[in-house]
Amino acid sequence: MGLFGILLGLGLLMWFAYRGWSVLLLAPAAALVVASISGEPLLPHWTSTFMQGTARFVTQWFPMFLLGGIFGKMMDDSGSITSIARFLTKRLGVKRTMLSVVLASAVVTYGGVSVFVAFFVLVPMSREMFRAANIPARLMPAAIGLGAFTFTMSAMPGTPSTNNAIPMPYFGTTTFAAPGLGIIASIITFAFGMWWLARIEAKARAIGEGYTDDVAPGVITEMTREQATISGDFDPNELTHGQKSTAAPSFLYAVLPLIVVIAVNFLMALVILPRIDFSHAEAALGINISSTIGVWAVLLALAAAIITVIAINWGRLGALRESLDAGANSAVLPIMTVASLVGFGAVVAAMPAFTVVRDAVLQIPGGPLVSLVVAMNALAGLTGTASGGMAIALNALGGEYMRLAAEYGIDPALMHRLTTISAGTLDALPHNGTVLLLLQISKQNHAGSYFDMVMTVIVGVIISLVAVFVLGTIFGSF
Repeated sequence: MGLFGILLGLGLLMWFAYRGWSVLLLAPAAALVVASISGEPLLPHWTSTFMQGTARFVTQWFPMFLLGGIFGKMMDDSGSITSIARFLTKRLGVKRTMLSVVLASAVVTYGGVSVFVAFFVLVPMSREMFRAANIPARLMPAAIGLGAFTFTMSAMPGTPSTNNAIPMPYFGTTTFAAPGLGIIASIITFAFGMWWLARIEAKARAIGEGYTDDVAPGVITEMTREQATISGDFDPNELTHGQKSTAAPSFLYAVLPLIVVIAVNFLMALVILPRIDFSHAEAALGINISSTIGVWAVLLALAAAIITVIAINWGRLGALRESLDAGANSAVLPIMTVASLVGFGAVVAAMPAFTVVRDAVLQIPGGPLVSLVVAMNALAGLTGTASGGMAIALNALGGEYMRLAAEYGIDPALMHRLTTISAGTLDALPHNGTVLLLLQISKQNHAGSYFDMVMTVIVGVIISLVAVFVLGTIFGSF
């Protein structure tokens, strides 16, 4: 009965979340269903097990959600995202519309801007490009998705995304873990996606299908907002707060904060912080600082980038306080939503029946790496969120995977990269909040756009995952 309770609780949680119910309500309710069917005490598991799991995630990740939200809002309100997108699309031209859209999406998200912030700039600009090139608008989500939430989310070394950060405390790694494998995965994902986009564009032209401008860009609904915050790190409602600049900075000024993010992250993670002696602080605070260096590096990088974007655009940010407030507020709902999922996972992990699930996962034929890939894909697909699924899995099994890594001589950096890429595959199933938000603001639907999204944001990533797995198994981490 305990195993049935776990499956029932997870099923109810995902079903109602897909229908727009708040996870803040659903997660504790589903946790209580699991505990009840397992014959466990309800209130202790709610006020202790659930809340402790939730609190641990908030304690660990709120600074990153906070700074990430502020940085994204500053980049948006300063006009920097618009400037970058305009520069790339103008330089590449109408004949390379697909490449323009993909690169514009990739540049801003690799630099640390939330996909939810980027969408509201990229969609209108992509619409203009697709109109000029006479490409069907239904193909926009596949192009934006390829650049915004595939390789820049999980594979490119140094990307400050939440998905690339979550494994760090568990494996003692940084966002630059297994850089060679990450670059190879990125190239494969990008190349396959661009091949597919070129193929479907040529097919549309061959049958005379062109751009139709019968709809305007959409706006988010409350249901989409709830769905989106499960899989993102920015509350879309805060995008309308603050004041956007009417004059965008030059491309060089616009891209400079993104360069600062990557450069400071690299220096802090691999050069400066590892050379500082934190032994006194470790003894005084009772913490293992070596496992948090990667997190600190990202925080310092985002802080430096925020200062940079404000300094460069001081005259353009007409309502600085309001923009800062909106950026800060944008972090609250997403982190509490994902943390609640982690709290649900903590209750599941505390159930006696979970030992059956844990043993089944760890004993999957093929060894620890196969087990890791399967677990991440399964939980990301079930929950519809890479970050939430990854956090649940690592919270319950991270220690076991580190033990197995030591036993089998596996570099934790390889586990980190396989974890992030695996979580970024089946998370993009139809109920994923990022997919739903992109389709809604593009005014497209699953029937017209989703199959091509599957090819660019799922199939291409799976191919890269297989390549990284094979290379990592043969050559180890590099």
